Amino acid sequence: MIYFDNSATTKPYKEVLDSFVKVSSDFFGNPSSLHGLGVQAEKLLTQARTQIANLLGVKTSEIYFTSGGTESNNLAIKGSAILNKNRGRHLILSSVEHPSVRGAMEQLGKLGFDITYLPADQHGRVNVEDVKASIQKNTILVSVMHVNNEVGTIQPISEIGGLLSQYPNILFHVDAVQAVGKVPLNLLENHVDLCSFSAHKFHGLKGTGALFIREGVRLDPLLSGGNQEWKVRSGTENVAGAVAMAKALRMTTENSLSGLERMKGVQSLLRKGLSKIDGLTINTPLEHAAPHILNFSIKGVKAEVLIHTLEQKGIYLSTTSACSSKKQLPSQTLLAMGVPDDLADSAFRISLSYDNTVDEANKVIVAIEEAAKQLRKVMS
Repeated sequence: MIYFDNSATTKPYKEVLDSFVKVSSDFFGNPSSLHGLGVQAEKLLTQARTQIANLLGVKTSEIYFTSGGTESNNLAIKGSAILNKNRGRHLILSSVEHPSVRGAMEQLGKLGFDITYLPADQHGRVNVEDVKASIQKNTILVSVMHVNNEVGTIQPISEIGGLLSQYPNILFHVDAVQAVGKVPLNLLENHVDLCSFSAHKFHGLKGTGALFIREGVRLDPLLSGGNQEWKVRSGTENVAGAVAMAKALRMTTENSLSGLERMKGVQSLLRKGLSKIDGLTINTPLEHAAPHILNFSIKGVKAEVLIHTLEQKGIYLSTTSACSSKKQLPSQTLLAMGVPDDLADSAFRISLSYDNTVDEANKVIVAIEEAAKQLRKVMS
């Protein structure tokens, strides 16, 4: 099997699974309980929070556990908007955001908030001048992802953060779900107020995530309940998931020292080989692009047909984002980049992990070329 769909989800490290089983079996107490089992669980939760905070370069009190990237994005956006609605109702996001960001914004729009969508250039990148031009007196939040989940474009987070540092009443949210372990981000230096993470994107487990909330920033909670996570995210904490997430982040950080260079080499080989295939267009930009994502279109080839053809050969990649792939609609990100409808409708995404090899890349290039030729004959 050749697994090239790591932006959809990654295979958990064995050590991560072992830690989850260990904690679930031996330290299963509720961390809110006063007895010994509860105290043990609370201690492990605190240790996991501290480890994650240290790896991200922030304070322990600034890490809040959630169920994943979608919840983190919703909590950051809705929580900040609802709490600050009396101060302003204008929100800004890029036109190439993940559905969990776009959907949250659309919901707020129905509640009377004014939404501005920043345009993206042909590389899928927003311009900091457009951010500045969009700011109004009642702007309270700007949300821009770090790495685009479909084409891998890296957004100018540092420049946007620097701009927004001049506007103390505007919060800056960054969806960093696709960036962890691939594109470094210093949250404090880049003036980020809120940042979303998801464990299963870096070899942790599904259903576990985190939201960085800068000290001093307040959110209106989405969930009512027992006031866990400092009254921001109610619900009994997933201690085993948090411990597993901390281990996954530590291992990913350690593996990135050598893994990133291998990943860049594999991506470069794929780009070079795929670009020689007749009718194939690379959509991922050469500059300001993450090392693990390569998006391309093949004219005249239906995306879902090629996906299943490759699957029969033990090769797994995806169309757009995993969250949107079953909708069978053209990629909104590619359309925002100005990609023609027919190419946006035949787009594919390869996404790598540190474990993918040059040999796998060569096999995938050959398989894609053969499958494309075969499908074109059938459809002609």
